[in-house]
Amino acid sequence: METDSSQPNSPSSPPPIPPPLVTPRPASSGAPTAVGVAPRKEKKGSGWRIAAIILGVLLLGLLGFNVLRVVLSLADGGRLAAGTRLQEVTVESHATREKIAIIPVQGIIMGASQPVGRTLAKSVEEKLKLAAKDHRVKAVILRVDSPGGEVLASDDIAKAIERFQQKHNKPVIASMGSLAASGGYYVSAPCRWIVAHELTMTGSIGVIFQTLNFRGLMNKVGIRPITYTSGKFKDMLSFSKEVDNLTPEQTAELKEEEALVRKMIGEVYDRFKSVVADGRKLANGKNSSNADPGRTLSDKWTDFADGRIISGTEAYELGLVDELGGFETAVKRALKFAGIPEANLVTYQEPFDLLDLFGILGKSESKAVKVDLGLDVPKLQAGLYYLAPALVR
Repeated sequence: METDSSQPNSPSSPPPIPPPLVTPRPASSGAPTAVGVAPRKEKKGSGWRIAAIILGVLLLGLLGFNVLRVVLSLADGGRLAAGTRLQEVTVESHATREKIAIIPVQGIIMGASQPVGRTLAKSVEEKLKLAAKDHRVKAVILRVDSPGGEVLASDDIAKAIERFQQKHNKPVIASMGSLAASGGYYVSAPCRWIVAHELTMTGSIGVIFQTLNFRGLMNKVGIRPITYTSGKFKDMLSFSKEVDNLTPEQTAELKEEEALVRKMIGEVYDRFKSVVADGRKLANGKNSSNADPGRTLSDKWTDFADGRIISGTEAYELGLVDELGGFETAVKRALKFAGIPEANLVTYQEPFDLLDLFGILGKSESKAVKVDLGLDVPKLQAGLYYLAPALVR
C-alpha cells in the first residue's frame, strides 16, 4: 500500500519549519528589523571631536584675520602702532579722506599703581602716536570725563599732549563732559582750545595726599610695633606711628614731619598752577591771529585754585575754558583749526580677540570703593599724590 506524501499530517513527514516573523516598518524607516534582535546603538563620545574641530577652525580663522588685519594696516599707512593692538574705528563717516581723531580720557587717571592692564597715560600716548603718523588726521579731540587721579599719570598725559602739538602742528581740542576736575583739568590745560558744558564740574585745582594711622586700634588690641630706622624721618607717615600722648620732643618731630609733607604738596601744587598758566598762555599765543582768540586767564583765577569745584560757566568767566558747548561744538572748532569743511571722526580701540578670554579668566578683580560722585573708583593708596577732588575718599 502506497503512502500519499501530499498529506500534511503524514506520520512519516517531518513537521514544517515556520518562516521567521518579520515586523513591518514604515517605508521611510529603511530595512526591516528581525524580532528579538537588539537595535544597533549609535557610538557615543563623538561630541568632543566636533567641538575640537570647531574650536580649531575658529582659532585658525582668528589667526588668519589678525594677519590680514596687519597686512591691510601696513598697506594703508601702518595705522597699527608697534607693540600695540590698537585699530582705527570710524565713529562718523563723511565723503572725505580727512580725519579728526577722538582720544578719550575717562575715569580715574592711574599710573604705575594700576593693578592690571595698560595705564591710561600709556594708552593716550599710543593713540597720539597713531594720530601723528596718519597724515589724514588733521586734529585731535581729547574727550575728558574724569575726576582726576595720580599726579605723575596726569603729568605724563599733559606732557604728551604738549609734545604732540609742538612736533606735529596738529591742534588738540579738549571737550569736557560732565566731570573734568583736578587731574581732568590738568590734562586739558595744555590743549589749544578747551570746550566745556555750562554744567560741567571742573576746577578742583589742588593736591591731596592721604595716609592712615592705626596706632589707636593697635593699642586697644595690645599690638606694639617695634621699628628701627637710620634716621628720625625714615618712618615718616607710618601707619603705626604714635600720634597721641607725645613728649615735647616727639611733638616737635611730628610738626617737623608735617612741614616736610606740606612742602612736597606745595611743590606739586605749584607745578599744577604752572601747567594751567603756561597752557593757557601758549593757547592764547597760537590763537591770537584767529578771529576768535579764545579766553585769557582772569587775574583772580588763583583765588579759585584752592581745590573748589566750579561749573563750566564759572570756568569760562575765569578764562579756564575757551568756549561753552558740547562735543559737537568741539568738532566744529577742530574743523576751523584744521581749515577743512568736514572730516571723518575716528578713534582707536583694541579689536576683540578670542585669545583675550584666556587672559580674562586669569585676572582677579581689583578693589574699588564708592564715592559721592556716583563712580566706582580705585581706593586712594597711602603714600601717593593725587589730583582729585576732596569728594574722593
